[in-house]
Amino acid sequence: MIKKIEQWIDQTLVDYSSEEKSCECFLSHFNGFYPPEFLSKSSFVVVEKIPKPNFSELRSEGLGDFIDMDVDAITYKNTYFIKKGNEDRIQLHFHELVHVLQWQYLGAEGFISRYIDEILRYGYDKAPLEIMAYTLDDLFSKKCKSFDMPSFVEQKI
Repeated sequence: MIKKIEQWIDQTLVDYSSEEKSCECFLSHFNGFYPPEFLSKSSFVVVEKIPKPNFSELRSEGLGDFIDMDVDAITYKNTYFIKKGNEDRIQLHFHELVHVLQWQYLGAEGFISRYIDEILRYGYDKAPLEIMAYTLDDLFSKKCKSFDMPSFVEQKI
């Protein structure tokens, strides 16, 4: 199943590659948090509808609620998809970039399997990978002193 999801993700990234925008545009916003080279290798796509794999196997595993959940963004590897109308929400971009780092450190198979396990075990709101991203985006929104996000996420993963 993990391989099937990754293949779907890879195809989705190819399908939207012409619409990608570089996260370099956030250099001034995220200075001190995310290094320029990380932002230059990360991207986002503005979409009308967030793409999610909708496989019957995922639904039978108990992930139907997650598949059907209305979200403002989702991250696949080094690219995240953000629902049109949310492009200017800097905190949301910050949050999704935490997920890009998680993908980077866990790898595709590691991230996918861990994320699924956490959603099934704890639910979306209490999934540790989500809690990490929400906690960090909350700190950012409160104008905390900048710190090295890649090192922090790597240590906490």
